[in-house]
Formats: sequence, structure tokens, C-alpha cells
Amino acid sequence: MSVQRATKKPFKMDIASLHAVCEANYARLLRLFPDYEHSNHREFHLGAGRVRLEVLERCRYTTIFRLQQSQAEAEWLGRLRIELRAYHDAGMLEVAAFQSQRHVAARYSYPNPKMLQQDEKVRQNHFLSEWLEHCLCNGRSSISSSVLTP
Repeated sequence: MSVQRATKKPFKMDIASLHAVCEANYARLLRLFPDYEHSNHREFHLGAGRVRLEVLERCRYTTIFRLQQSQAEAEWLGRLRIELRAYHDAGMLEVAAFQSQRHVAARYSYPNPKMLQQDEKVRQNHFLSEWLEHCLCNGRSSISSSVLTP
């Protein structure tokens, strides 16, 4: 009697789905930070925490943002830090860095030394979509906004 092994299907990324998530994230970010072209940062309360969106770099077709969330219970929850890249000509927003992880590959073999998921990039962008939606539904009153001076 021979034993057959299950063949593992190769991982395939759904690019159309990822693009749809990135387009929706771009729209969400613009709702949270509509004056990003003229302001350096936007802050608001989210529950017991604070969220800060900050412009790091402006170029003709792209803007790089830093998103940070701090909680009163920081030792338990830690701090959320995400770097975002907005592509204005395409109307898309993607995660460029998540927490301390700088570069996220489109796919990973599994298992891997850092135990990242095969679709880590997709998962991070889906997390961002849920988090931005949570901010839109539950964020309260802007704390401050820093306007650029010519």
C-alpha cells in the first residue's frame, strides 16, 4: 500500500483584491486627514488613546505618512506605528512599514525565520483598512493641526 502525500498548492496573490483594499484605504485616509496637503499632522482621540497622522514627505505623485496610536495602557497594548505610502495618481494607499518591519515582500515562503504569513503584505493592508474604518467610526474631535507656513 502506497501513501500519497497531499500536494500543497503554490501561493498566489490576488492583485485585484489588494488594489481594491489600497484604493479604499486611500479614500479612508482622505476622510481622516482631508487637509494633508496644507497640514503637517492631524491628531484625534480614539477611545482612551490618541492617534496621530503625520506627513513625512511630500512629492508630486506620492506622500509618505506616519500613523501612530498611543494608549494610556501603553505597557499592555504597546504603540501602533505604521508608515504609509499614498500614490495620488493611482488613488492608492499601502503599508510601507509596519511596527519595526521596514520592507514587506509581496509573498514569503512558509515557514520562514520571522514566521511571517505568506500573504503578509495583504494582511497588513487589510489590518490598515479595518483600523482606518474603526477610526472613522469611533474617532473623536481633532486635537490639533499644524499648518504649513510658506
